[in-house]
Parts: sequence; C-alpha cells; structure tokens
Amino acid sequence: MAVRTDTPAPNTEAGKSGKQPTRTPARVNPFVGMRPCDVAATMQQVGAQAVRQPAVLLEQEAALARELLAILSGNGTTAPVKGDKRFLDAAWQQNPFYRIAMQSYLAWQNALTGFVDRSALDTRSKERAQFVLQLITDALAPTNTLIGNPAALRKVVESGGTSLISGIRNALTDMLQNQGMPAQVDMSAFKVGKNLGTTPGAVVFRNEVLELIQYAPATGEVYGRPQLIVPPQINKFYVFDLSEGKSIVDYLLKREFQVFTVSWRNPTVDHRDWDMDTYVAALIEAIHAIRDITGSDDVNLHGACSGAMTMSALLGHLEARNEHLVNAATLMVAVIDSTADSQIGLFATPESISAAKQNSILKGVLGGDEMGRVFAWMRPNDLVWNYWVNNYLLGNPPPVFDILYWNNDTTRLPGKFHGQLLDIFTSNLLARPGKLNVLGTPIDLSSVKCDKYVVAGITDHITPWKGVYNTAKAFGGNTQFVLSSSGHIQSLINPPGNPKAKFFLNPELPADPDAWLAGARTESDSWWGNWCQWLAERSGERRAAPAALGSKRHPPLADAPGTYVTAS
Repeated sequence: MAVRTDTPAPNTEAGKSGKQPTRTPARVNPFVGMRPCDVAATMQQVGAQAVRQPAVLLEQEAALARELLAILSGNGTTAPVKGDKRFLDAAWQQNPFYRIAMQSYLAWQNALTGFVDRSALDTRSKERAQFVLQLITDALAPTNTLIGNPAALRKVVESGGTSLISGIRNALTDMLQNQGMPAQVDMSAFKVGKNLGTTPGAVVFRNEVLELIQYAPATGEVYGRPQLIVPPQINKFYVFDLSEGKSIVDYLLKREFQVFTVSWRNPTVDHRDWDMDTYVAALIEAIHAIRDITGSDDVNLHGACSGAMTMSALLGHLEARNEHLVNAATLMVAVIDSTADSQIGLFATPESISAAKQNSILKGVLGGDEMGRVFAWMRPNDLVWNYWVNNYLLGNPPPVFDILYWNNDTTRLPGKFHGQLLDIFTSNLLARPGKLNVLGTPIDLSSVKCDKYVVAGITDHITPWKGVYNTAKAFGGNTQFVLSSSGHIQSLINPPGNPKAKFFLNPELPADPDAWLAGARTESDSWWGNWCQWLAERSGERRAAPAALGSKRHPPLADAPGTYVTAS
C-alpha cells in the first residue's frame, strides 16, 4: 500500500503527431525492485534497435526535426498531457523562451517514446524500455533545474536569495537523514497516538507477532458480531485510524460496530524465519481472543493489500479444517491472481527474483525504506521531482500531510516471508487450488463460501482493478465487487462527503471485467456507506455496548495505539 498513480506507456504516433504519450501503470514490483544491471540491459536493447532499424531511427529524427522547426517558428503543437503539473506556471505559455524549452523537451521525449514503440522489441521489452526512458526524460526535465523553473527563479528574487539557502539546507538534511531522497513530508509534524491513530481503545491481546486492539464503543448499542481489521504487513495499521474525518475505525464505531484491529510487530533480523504460517497462526489466536471478549462465535474479517492476502490464506485454511471462525470478509485493493496485469512486475526475471530472495535472506529482513524507494521511482514526477523542486529549488519545507507521514513510517518484512510472497506472485499459488499449504492444509479459495465484499480502485496501479476483480472471482460463495473512482490509498481513505467521489456497483460477476463495468451503475459519494449497510446485514442483532474493554482472560495491556506500532 502506498500513494501512487500512473507512469508512461507506448504511443505509436509519439513524435509524429506532437501528442504526449499516454500513461499506464508502471508495473515494478517493490518486492523485486530494479537492479542497475537490468536497467542497463534495457538501454542496451534500445541501442541495439537503433543499429538494427536505422530507417525507423531516421524517421523519428526527421519527425523530431520538423517539430523543432515548427516550435522555433511559433507553430509547434506539442503540449503537456492533462494532469502534468510541471508546466502549470503561466510563464511556460507566455514567455517565448520557456515555451520553446517546454515544447522542445516534450517533442524529444515523444520522439524517444515513438522510436521504442515502432521498434521490433517484444511487448514486455517495450514496456521496460518505455519505463526506463521515462525515468531518464523525467529526470532531465527543465523544471528540475533552477534556470529552467520560472517559479523557482521568481522565488529567488522575491526572497532575496534566502530560498536558495533554505534549499541547500534542505538538501544537506536529506543527504544525512533521508539517504539522498527528497523528503516527502515533515516527519516532525505528526506523532502516532497524538494526532494520528487517536481513537480510544486498548491492547487486549499480545503475542510475538501482533497486538490486538479493541476500540471503545461510541454508541449505547453495538452489533453482536465483531469486526477485525487485518492491515498489510508492509505498512502500519493506523492507516485505518488515520486522523479525524479519515478514520475507518471511527466511522464503523459511530455506526454501532464492535471494532478490533491487528497491529503487526515490526520484525527484526531475529524474526527472519517468520512466514505465512506464522502470520496466519497469530491471526487465529487473535480471533479466539475476540471470541472470548465478545462472546461471539465468529468475526467479520477485513483486510487490505498484503493483509488481505494473509487473510485469504487464513480463510482457505479454516475452510480446509471446517472451522467456522469467520462469518464474512472484506478484501480491499488486493490481487490474489497474479496472472492479471503483470502483477509480478516488469523487471521480474528468474535472476532478479533469486537476487531479491538472497538479499532479504542474507539481511534477515526486507527494509521498508528499500520498498519505499522503489515505489517512489514508479512515479518520479510526483514522488521524487515534485519534492526536489519544492524542497531544493523553491526552498520550502516538506509538506505536512498525514497520509504521506504514514507512507514514510515504514516497516520491514521477514526474509522468509518476503521469499514466500515472491513465490506466491511468480507461481500464482493462491489462485491455484492446492498449490499453497498453510499450517499443513492445502488452500483452495474456490471452496471459501462465506460472503465477501471486494473493493478495487479504478486508477490503482499497485493492485490494478482488473486484477482485484479476478480476486473476487477466485472465491466461492456470494461476492459483492465494488469499484471506487480513486487510486490505491484513496480508495481506502474515502470518507463520505467528497462531491467528486463515486463508485460502481454490479451484482453480477461476468468473466470479463470490462463487461462488469459496462453493466455497472454509478453511485455518488464514498463506498463506505454501502459497505456499512452490507456489514450491518451480517453483524447480528444489536445489544448493549460493553461497559469495559477486554475480558477477565484478556484484560487491557496498554492504551491504543499500543506498543508495537511505535517500536523501531
């Protein structure tokens, strides 16, 4: 889970028509990453195509030359794509120097894209080449330089040069404290338990792997069946209890639900051998603690991203053992079937996957900062160069933004679990009945019959919505698929009241996701309200809210948000 959107894709006529290339997901798996040797090999492939197809190269160069002449004469047609925020300053249109610089840069970018698209490379090699070239051209954008950024130059004049001094100070700070990456957020502005993750509650169970938090009821009556939220292991749980107005936990509490959440321990090298069995067994212990505290025979389970994958493994294990501990389940932005949308990533080769496994096994863990850097370079204009300009050229402090704080509050993955996730992705183990064993039982998701609510984001490229649609189809029983109009995190943190928000509903699940969307009806506002209605029908009768948290066997151990979330 992270805050991301789109990256470029091929455009056959780029460089000829003057249009910018369209953008599609850059499928780079953060569990695999990008090795410098793979990037170099991709560039070698592009160079080889220039040698083997000189006619195509000359055609693109001629098209670029014609466009540059048109630009110099004031007749250029090249323009930024919709949503490209780099060239919003009025100077890019009003100042001839800046207008020529912008159009020339975009024409050159388009020419490179057009050459790759017309080359003889196979589809996957073209996608890799487009991605690498986009990294290069984005880095060389004029907006990333002081003289090429009119807003930054104005700031120097207006501030009497103090913006330059502030920018240098910010750069030195990032070199020392952020491994040379521009800081995305002012980390001093937030503290978990103070202005994030503040809903009242208590840790009522703890084992080596997780803390279980029970939240204080917000109403006089509550539904009898409790809700358990399973966060991803690659992020901290408080994304579900972010801040006022953005808390799923608070939203559920105010609608009479009993809410519990898992807070995973941040593993160290001492926990290098934790795997899927470890996490599933810990969840089973937590569910039994909830049963003791609430008196309910079962729970409703809700998970996101890799947490939903773990939850799916749990559901398959319980079904294999005929244990009915889960009544209904919600899976948010989770891809189970990795054959869809190249989920394993553009640069995932047997060699790179083996290298990724060996790296995490050697270190004992996969660091969250490593995954964070991969995520950032998946969308560099928004997650790298945007902050380069803000922090260094403009000399502004990093922004204060709760979601970005959470996104930068990274966790680690145990080496063994990281390797297991790679095996699940590469061999599609969760979607193939009997291919994954959990706690000694083969997993068959098609046998899982409890009701399910599956949520995807239409602009999500971390877990593309068509891949999430296949998740819905992987299970047996009754499944409601819901498509939000947002991206990955925006689909989760989607409180009601946003006039631009909408979601799509269709009770049918045809084989083709496009057919599902064509037959879906559009609903305004957030999907949270629809989800709560669905939950209410599956949460039992109302009863008096508990007067105290925990139980005799599971007394409160610490106030929410607990101790694991703040441990380094």
